[in-house]
Amino acid sequence: MIARAMADRNDSLAQRLLDGDKRALARAISLVENNDPEGWRLVRELYPRTGQAAIVGFTGPPGSGKSTLLGALTKHERQHDRTVGVLSIDPSSPFTKGALLGDRIRLADHFLDPGVFIRSMASRGALGGLSEAALQAALLMDAAGRDLILLETVGVGQAEVDIIDHADTVVLVLMPG
Repeated sequence: MIARAMADRNDSLAQRLLDGDKRALARAISLVENNDPEGWRLVRELYPRTGQAAIVGFTGPPGSGKSTLLGALTKHERQHDRTVGVLSIDPSSPFTKGALLGDRIRLADHFLDPGVFIRSMASRGALGGLSEAALQAALLMDAAGRDLILLETVGVGQAEVDIIDHADTVVLVLMPG
């Protein structure tokens, strides 16, 4: 009986996510981020609905302007009525393991825009710079109908190159000089 109630709840969550409900998308990402088995089941269920969004990855040294560039691109895309999902990967707090910087503050102009979904996630110390949860979050944004997903990495070093395998286009942002 409990298993059926959980399945009904997640079927409802899946449908709300497919209908574009931002709260359902946030809840689904939290399930995946918390490694909840229901989150992974949800991703498996929604996976056939993915593949429509363009995923653009942004990498480069910390402080090079990745977040600022994402803000400008989000504004441009919204002027053309395209929906945007922004996933900013931040360093992990050594205490909570959560996102340390919260780079989404640089996207404050877009918080109230119903066509924009912004989420910060911790790298969780993943070698390569992207945790598995981040990749699943991008799939969930795709299933939720986002036209464009902007995936910002913590910053490039010598090992943070996973973005190459998970984005349709990769933008390397460098400082002048």
